[in-house]
Amino acid sequence: MNLDLNAPIDIETVDCINLQNKSGKNIYQTICILDKLSKIINNKIKKDLDKKLEDFELFNKNNLEEVIENKEQIELSKFYEKLPKSTSLSIQYLLNNKIKIIIR
Repeated sequence: MNLDLNAPIDIETVDCINLQNKSGKNIYQTICILDKLSKIINNKIKKDLDKKLEDFELFNKNNLEEVIENKEQIELSKFYEKLPKSTSLSIQYLLNNKIKIIIR
């Protein structure tokens, strides 16, 4: 699953009826589905960040005597801090028809 990180960073009000219509479920079921998707997205982002930070950890272990301010690590941290929340991403996926909910 490739992450599409295009979602509003700021909080936006979303019409519950629109979410229900997009999902074909009631609002409770829709929120449960979005919660599960949000957790999947959050785990994917966390794994990606952890993978990128491993390189810095190996570098820092070799230099135990010194604490080096690594600009690349700071930029990486800033990038991940500016990402939209996983809940916003999951809602945006539903609104943009990037996920398909099977009605049983």
